[in-house]
Amino acid sequence: MRTRKLAAATGTILAVCASLLAVAPTARAADPAGFHVRDGRLLDAGGKDFVMRGVNHAHTWYPARTDQALKDIKAKGANTVRVVLSTGDQWTRNGAADVAHVVAECKENRLICVLEAHDTTGYGEAGAAVPLGKAVDYWLGVKDALVGQEKYVIVNIGNEPYGNTNHSAWTGDTKTAIARLRAGGLDHTLMVDAPNWGQDWSFTMRDNAAGVFAADPDANTVFDIHMYGVYDTAAEVRDYLSRFVNAKLPIVVGEFGDMHSDGNPDEDAIMATAQSLGIGYLGWSWSGNGGGVEYLDLVQGFDASRPTAWGQRLFDGANGIRATAREASVFSGTGGDTTAPTAPGAPAVSDVTASGLRLSWPAATDDTAVTGYDVVRLDGGRETQVATSATTTATVTGLAAETTYTFAVYARDAAGNRSPRSATVTATTARGSGTAACAVEYRLSDWGSSFNAEVVIRNRSAQPIDGWELVFAFPGTQRITSVWNARATQEGSTVRAVHESWTRTIPAGGSVSFGLSGSSAGGNGVPAAFTLNGGTCSRS
Repeated sequence: MRTRKLAAATGTILAVCASLLAVAPTARAADPAGFHVRDGRLLDAGGKDFVMRGVNHAHTWYPARTDQALKDIKAKGANTVRVVLSTGDQWTRNGAADVAHVVAECKENRLICVLEAHDTTGYGEAGAAVPLGKAVDYWLGVKDALVGQEKYVIVNIGNEPYGNTNHSAWTGDTKTAIARLRAGGLDHTLMVDAPNWGQDWSFTMRDNAAGVFAADPDANTVFDIHMYGVYDTAAEVRDYLSRFVNAKLPIVVGEFGDMHSDGNPDEDAIMATAQSLGIGYLGWSWSGNGGGVEYLDLVQGFDASRPTAWGQRLFDGANGIRATAREASVFSGTGGDTTAPTAPGAPAVSDVTASGLRLSWPAATDDTAVTGYDVVRLDGGRETQVATSATTTATVTGLAAETTYTFAVYARDAAGNRSPRSATVTATTARGSGTAACAVEYRLSDWGSSFNAEVVIRNRSAQPIDGWELVFAFPGTQRITSVWNARATQEGSTVRAVHESWTRTIPAGGSVSFGLSGSSAGGNGVPAAFTLNGGTCSRS
């Protein structure tokens, strides 16, 4: 959140066109002794996959509450706490002795400690906010409290380090901050927040994350997105997070709530998507919110026995903390479970329909016990998790008719060890009803080296479409330069357009339209095919 009073972000969500993330660079050969990143995953000091499940606590404003709060947060099932600290530029500085005490309390309660400097919040728009360079000065100033704690502490350089203005400077400033911290002797996993008050509606972090990761000589940086009103649909949540996962860039949802003054975030989708993709989330916040956003308190008056509706949802609801958190292996002592399960047997396909299928596979084995399986869809070198199961079967839905897919399975044990991938299986979905449920008209205005296009999507079904993604490929070298009434990204020739809030619903029998403009080095043409939410549309 912005500050203790948590004011709402200003400005509207812009229609931004950007290229997809580049493939992340390969991590260095030798892993550090503490937390580290490998193949896009955050691993703890024991080399185990670590998925954050926890909350934020405003230590800098409520230091007398911290010791009890950490005990209560752990009792609720969390494995991580993100602790708000101050550099001294906006609030009372948390010095090295105070930071050391917080770290000791986290360790005492078997919690991983994500420490964040809050004074950067909304820099460039919030008048009192300071640049990332000030946060770097702070971390180097409390270095004595951090060195040697790499197994237990993640350094979140600066909270929401740009508002909605001048956010393009985020990339260079973040690279510089990482370089200074590494040169100053901090070998911890670093966490970097997105600009735009943490919500990255401009996609600045998303589209520059690979370059920022490559700038870390330790290859040990995690990206932090804050999901509030910008992320009010499941499609938006999954699209944003999946792009990082597919690019093998580590990401965590470092803040989110069940409502907010800038819109209504889809907390169910955030938690479900994080669970399905195996990424962390940290709810905002334990207690003490003010300025009209008291509804974001997880408990009333720092009293763990008085959870709010938001607290009950986060801790005890579907995909909640109590059901999904796993403690970091560093707290299990020496000699803990370090053996991964064997690979599951080759999956088999049954019950194929036009939109789904059933997979089954021989069980994996483990020296303790297999606790679950992750089903992934393979697309070239990318993996997308599409289902989880506690048994040796899973149903995959939401597929397109007459389309070929490839799947594989991983096994997990209670310690977080993940097996090698199973053999793959390929299947083709059945033919649909014969009449496409959607039709697309692409109205091209071609000027040779540039073009405009109006894209009309018609819903031919008897049910409204609530939320959509249209995918198509340009036939030549066209590159998008602007979009209106939708948001779009382009990778190579492939374009993915997602609705805006005002074009989200396509009525039964109705239509919506969006426009785009672009450039081309070799003329322009009409895309040959369109898919809407995975289903093939006819052209009209």
